[in-house]
Amino acid sequence: MINNVIKKSVMSKSEEISLLGSSKKVILALQHLITMFGATVLVPILTGLDPSIALFSAGIGTLIFHACTKGKVPAFLGSSFAFIPVIISVKELYGDLAYAQGGIVVAGLIYVIISFMIKKIGMERIEKYLAPQVVGPMIIVIGMNMIPTAFGMAKENLLIAAITLGTALLINFKGKGFIKQLSILIAVIVGYVISYKFGLVNTQAIKEASIIAIPNFRLPKFDLGAIAIISPVVLAVFMEHLGDITTNGQVVGKNFIEDPGLNRTLLGDGLASTVAALIGGPANTTYGENTGVLAITKNYDPSILRLAAIFAVCLGFVAKIGASLSTIPHAVMGGISLMLFSMISLIGVKTIKNQEVKFNWKNIIIMGTILVLGLGGEYLSKILGFTVGISINESVKISGLSFAALVGIIVNAVLNRKTN
Repeated sequence: MINNVIKKSVMSKSEEISLLGSSKKVILALQHLITMFGATVLVPILTGLDPSIALFSAGIGTLIFHACTKGKVPAFLGSSFAFIPVIISVKELYGDLAYAQGGIVVAGLIYVIISFMIKKIGMERIEKYLAPQVVGPMIIVIGMNMIPTAFGMAKENLLIAAITLGTALLINFKGKGFIKQLSILIAVIVGYVISYKFGLVNTQAIKEASIIAIPNFRLPKFDLGAIAIISPVVLAVFMEHLGDITTNGQVVGKNFIEDPGLNRTLLGDGLASTVAALIGGPANTTYGENTGVLAITKNYDPSILRLAAIFAVCLGFVAKIGASLSTIPHAVMGGISLMLFSMISLIGVKTIKNQEVKFNWKNIIIMGTILVLGLGGEYLSKILGFTVGISINESVKISGLSFAALVGIIVNAVLNRKTN
């Protein structure tokens, strides 16, 4: 009888621990969901696509990505900003976004083909070009390029942004255990409540939204002209994908380029975009915002990202919740984003330091080239009077991070050819 009591007691305790662990995962997943929400719905708002489908396809895309990468990479996929110009171009030319969907389907399939090519080539040949003097500056550029966007949101109300950012930093530096992991969520709640008290939150959208709403799913249409406009974007976003996966790996402390492999991450990204476009959503890409959350929380459990993806899928059908998240003031998200994107840049600095990169003239040239082209390419274009980059067509240009990474890899291969 005593044994039975002990067994029941142990089982009860075990169930409590399991329940507590599940509750923590749910809260952490919600934190990731809030982080990706703004950017994911902004793309369809700017292009005319359905925000509900964008949320649904982001969730489905993330689950597809995790399936392709053996559940090893803690990444979240959301709407890609790189496709905005070409989607708008196709919309203006054809008057129907379905043709843009067709172009994105093909672009996603090109990613799939590239993934098969990389698998055949072998990761050893690719990895030798991804030296720390190339990877480190790439990560710095990724974070620094996103900071102006964060500041643009924050300056709508600098006081609210400062309170939100200060709350997150205070919890991150002074908090302990699980509370520390929730620094972003708590900061957003604090910023939201204060904004509400100051009358800066418009709740009309919440009142008007229906509880359940089925997204307006629609099939793509295919035209060679639209495909020709959209599919070249793959050349521009390939380097961004490489940078995002490298950054994610540096944050977690694993080499995802090697395991599960760049071919698998590209496959997941390509299939996610193809599936999204087949139902009426924008192309998907790995999100730096969620990588920033990983860096801050130090919790790298991929299952939390998958749970966030399931929430995103459900969110596509629950209009009330989506409307509630959409009322979060830009200043609140701007304050948090300043922290997230700064953390990404710091990861780049740590990569250079931890990998003990030698500051000889060759590596200084390589790192300087990537930083100058990645951060100052736009200003150089204005000074020189022409675009610093590669123009594929009127809508697609390889510039900024993509061009900087490409040039950096080439310069490193030339200067350090004896060590590669």
